[in-house]
Amino acid sequence: MRIRILDGLKKDRYVRAAEQRGSTDLADVEPPVRRIVNDVRRNGDRALRRYAVRWDELGRSQRIRVSGAELQEAWQKLSAELQDAIKKAAGNIRRFCQWQKPREWRRKVQFGVCVGQRVRPIESVGCYVPGGRYPLPSTLLMTVIPAQVAGVPHIRVLSPHPAQATLAAAAFLGVREFYRVGGAQGVAALAYGTESIPPVTKIVGPGNRYVTAAKKLVAFDCGIDFLAGPTEAVCISQKGDPVFIASDLVAQAEHDPDALCILLTNSPELAKAVQAEVQRRTKLNPIAADALSHRGAILLVSSLDEAVEIANRIAPEHLTLPASLAPLVQNAGSIFLNEFTPQSAGDYVSGPNHVLPTGGMARVRGGLSVFDYVRVISCQEVTREGIRRLAPPAILLAEAEGLRAHAESLRARCLHA
Repeated sequence: MRIRILDGLKKDRYVRAAEQRGSTDLADVEPPVRRIVNDVRRNGDRALRRYAVRWDELGRSQRIRVSGAELQEAWQKLSAELQDAIKKAAGNIRRFCQWQKPREWRRKVQFGVCVGQRVRPIESVGCYVPGGRYPLPSTLLMTVIPAQVAGVPHIRVLSPHPAQATLAAAAFLGVREFYRVGGAQGVAALAYGTESIPPVTKIVGPGNRYVTAAKKLVAFDCGIDFLAGPTEAVCISQKGDPVFIASDLVAQAEHDPDALCILLTNSPELAKAVQAEVQRRTKLNPIAADALSHRGAILLVSSLDEAVEIANRIAPEHLTLPASLAPLVQNAGSIFLNEFTPQSAGDYVSGPNHVLPTGGMARVRGGLSVFDYVRVISCQEVTREGIRRLAPPAILLAEAEGLRAHAESLRARCLHA
């Protein structure tokens, strides 16, 4: 099982398929997920606990909510080295979020007319942190910290069978509400509320297909960030180190057997060297080997400009390329510049969020950010003098649309200005 090297018509067919891949196919899991969601919505904790005992390893007498004492105990038991790693990652993520947070402002558009924006946090958020094959304490940092920077007053974390490192990270961040449930049943609990878990305004964070399908089903009743699918990584290189490139492809491929991992290069020599290095690195990593042999590819292009054009068509979750090509990038979840910026740095400690759009959604949005946790509310104020200037063109537009009452509301103020 080897990653393929493609050129010519085979390359073109592969790119077209990747470009049109769309979001994860959820059709086969939606019927059972709908039953679970409806059951939890109707029956609350009784249904939630039944599913959590079956799938989330919740003990029959175990509480759904994790106590503050258990969170603190997890932090105390963590090695000093891992504590330090969490602190450093959290510091970089928080700093990036603070720089990213939208600001309030007020400006004069014209004489007597001022406009601006107010920034307000959403009331509550549910942060979903995967357990499963790979528990992800890093996802807790990536979903909770921007909520804290935004000022969200109620932050609820859900994680099925949470790892000690996940509990410890929650303790370090001061999380007060942590629930040991997950899956479609956890999403339903966040969306509609149960006796144990109050409902939230919005649900964020990645999960498996059942979690994604549940987010899709509740999206009209509860806000969500986006529907995330299998991991995607694209690397563009002409003279890069094959060890660095192969390590990035294998690192992202180990997330999921359906991961999409691609190298774009105009160097046949580099293509062959990366192929050999990937083969060597996947011998002891069957998940990555499966993903790279089925969905991965090394595409031979005529130039680096063509490589960027293909990357923009694919709109990948992760994109690594030389910094000189960055101005040409239009569609990507997160960009990694030059060879000493591994995509794994973005997964953990560099600061930008690792909850990123997949399935081509990078064409319309970026990754999770502070913007997902706030409402930017426009604001305007018109004085007596301002309405005299503003009303005439507004009246003309209202009458052109046939909305007479709109025009009259403007004229009424002009009469008293």
